[in-house]
Amino acid sequence: MTATAAQPNDPRYAASDLAEMMACPNCDALYTARMPEVGQRAVCTRCHTVLIAPKRQAGMKIIALTVAVFILVVSALFFPFLSIDARGFGNEASILDAASAFRSGPLAALSIGVAAMIVILPLLRTLLILYVLIPIVGDRKPYAHARRAFRLSQTLKPWAMAEIFAIGCAVALVKVASLAHIGFGLAFWMFSALVILVLINDNYLCTFSVWKSLELDAE
Repeated sequence: MTATAAQPNDPRYAASDLAEMMACPNCDALYTARMPEVGQRAVCTRCHTVLIAPKRQAGMKIIALTVAVFILVVSALFFPFLSIDARGFGNEASILDAASAFRSGPLAALSIGVAAMIVILPLLRTLLILYVLIPIVGDRKPYAHARRAFRLSQTLKPWAMAEIFAIGCAVALVKVASLAHIGFGLAFWMFSALVILVLINDNYLCTFSVWKSLELDAE
C-alpha cells in the first residue's frame, strides 16, 4: 500500500480514485487500498496498524469461532461463575447474578449496562457476523442489509466486553485470594476460553476483505 497526504475532497482525485482509498483507523493516514497476497499484510507506515490481512479459508474458521463464542456465552449463563468461602460462610455467583447485582434504585441502570456489555452485545455481535459471513462463504448473494449489519458489528466491537469482564474478574480475584477461599465455576473457565477464541477470531477477521466482498456482490 502507498501512503498519500491527499484528503477525500481534494480536486485532484476523481470519485473512482476516492473509492479505492482507505484511512488508518488509528492515525487517519490515507492510503490507496491494494489487496495483498494471501498470507501477507498491509501495514500503516505511520503507526504500524495492520490494515489488510487476508488469510486462506478464513471465512469458515471465523464462522466456526463465532459459533463457539456464541455457545460459550449462552452456556455460561446457566453455570456458577465463582464461589467464595470465608470463615464457614460461602456463596456462589453466576454471570446473571453479577449483572443484576443492583436491581433497584439509581444503580439499576448500571446493572442493565453490565448485562448489555457482557452478554447482550457480544451475542448480538456474533449473530451479525454470522448473518454477514454465511452467504459470502457459501458463494451466495449477501442477505438484505448485510453492509449495515457488518457496520453495526464493527461499531459494537469496543462495547462487547465479555472477555474484558473475564480478565477483570481474574485480576480482582487475585487481590481477594488471601481473604477467602475462591472456587472457579464452569462459567469462569468458559469465559477464559472465550478470551482466547475472541483474540483468534479478531486475528482471522479482515474487515477490508469483508467490505470488498460485500461491494463486489452489490455490483
